[in-house]
Amino acid sequence: MITRIVKLHFQEDKIQEFLDFFETIKHKVNTFPGCKGMRLVQDNCNRQTIMTISDWDSKIDLNTYRDSETFGQVWSKIKPWFENKPEVWTTEVVFNGFP
Repeated sequence: MITRIVKLHFQEDKIQEFLDFFETIKHKVNTFPGCKGMRLVQDNCNRQTIMTISDWDSKIDLNTYRDSETFGQVWSKIKPWFENKPEVWTTEVVFNGFP
């Protein structure tokens, strides 16, 4: 399993618009084949910084989503709202706590 973290920094006047839009598409992403769940988190100190954290069965599943019509529609809608270029990490768990 892999985890995809995407850090988005929005224009201040677009934050609520993004959050409202997210409500309309979150189930499409969360139920995409190979997606094991997604979270949306917002920085407490800088409300313009929002991150998506999604778990995927494999890189192939993630790339299938990234090549999908769903992703294309989401990204083209929110991209103009960014204040800075997004930062992206694809990670694997190295340590997951003690038994």
